[in-house]
Amino acid sequence: MEKLFGTDGIRGQANIYPVNPELALKLGKALGKKLGAHGFGSARAVIGKDTRLSGYMLETAITSGLVSAGCDVFLVGPVPTPAVAHLTRSLAADVGIMLTASHNPYDDNGIKLFNPQGYKLEDEGEEEVTRLILHTDLNTAAIRSDQLGKAYRLDDARGRYIEFAKSTIDNEKLSGFKIVMDCANGAAYDIGPWIFRELGATIVKTGASPDGFNINADCGALHPKVVANMVREQGADIGIALDGDADRVIFADANGAIVDGDRILAACAIAYKERGLLANDTLVVTSMSNLGLHEAMRRYDIKVEVTEVGDRYVIDAMRKGGHTLGGEKSGHLIFHRYATTGDGIIGALQVLRMMKTEGKSLGQLAGCMQEYPHKLASLPVRHRRPIRDVPVLVKTIEACERDLRDSGRVIVRYSGTEPKIRLLVEAREPDLVETWIARLSQAVTEGLG
Repeated sequence: MEKLFGTDGIRGQANIYPVNPELALKLGKALGKKLGAHGFGSARAVIGKDTRLSGYMLETAITSGLVSAGCDVFLVGPVPTPAVAHLTRSLAADVGIMLTASHNPYDDNGIKLFNPQGYKLEDEGEEEVTRLILHTDLNTAAIRSDQLGKAYRLDDARGRYIEFAKSTIDNEKLSGFKIVMDCANGAAYDIGPWIFRELGATIVKTGASPDGFNINADCGALHPKVVANMVREQGADIGIALDGDADRVIFADANGAIVDGDRILAACAIAYKERGLLANDTLVVTSMSNLGLHEAMRRYDIKVEVTEVGDRYVIDAMRKGGHTLGGEKSGHLIFHRYATTGDGIIGALQVLRMMKTEGKSLGQLAGCMQEYPHKLASLPVRHRRPIRDVPVLVKTIEACERDLRDSGRVIVRYSGTEPKIRLLVEAREPDLVETWIARLSQAVTEGLG
């Protein structure tokens, strides 16, 4: 069966299959069929989006499909992905739909689905939706005019999420903090600054003028040097850089040093354990987390559970193990006491509260771990051949592993959201990192170019 869903929903170039209005219409009908909708509020969906121009196209098509199948729709406009997850639970909806390609450029778009509890749809649910779209008669002629669903514009959606986010730190005042916030010209361009401003912080915002095309363009979590430079220029206490749908966040300390997800997770895990809030004394991370994080956690007797790359896998492990804290080096921070997915805004609120409670700067908190020198390369590929079937790459990986032995590691994997292959090398010696990234990149070019 054709695979529509990747590691983070359906994603691709906008207006080209599968991210086109024809597929979106079928998706709406398929969801209506899956939910057994037949009008009169029998099934309800929440639809949010980021600021890409193509969001209007997908929003209209999916809404039409859902309504034609007898499903009611709440349209919440541009809001962060975690806001859709929260609103799905809050409104007792049957499904949440977020139209976003997260950190990708504007020309891409995607569709993320959430279950009624606000978690990303499980693999089985995605497979069922795929079967319905590709192999089922989705004709909705049996739904008569009096059974059609309705579409509502939920005008107070933004305010609902603002109040929820503030409640995660008990509406604690943040007066005294000067914050530079880069909203990536994305979903949090309006809602993000308001939350921190309402709590009393002084906000200097950037990346907050979306035009449908500039999402993630030289701004946000993918370009944290922008916010880091502004922190130094403005004399701010902290920089907060969100990605396009605000489910990721990267920080900058008062000196303009970039602080990624590993350092934040390490600092939070230590603080949570000291306060008795770290369930099972366990932190959940992915295989991409730096070896320095693992060393730091051993010093504090904190166990580390490792998952595949992708916040959905972190969430799954947290749910199964009853853990409260997890995330990714890339900036997905999951505070499971409050959120069902990565949430850049809630992550930033927790960090600011920790700074206030501990009486420490972000730089001091981030000093809890020392990173191994590392480098990440992301290279385009035309064909996703199994890595084991690319001899030149296999031989280079094996040579790298022999050279690094126990003092480093190499990870080679395909992206789950883009036609790219990711290379990560970590080692105690910086020269080894540069050498092996170069050799691995050359092997990719030879074997997959």
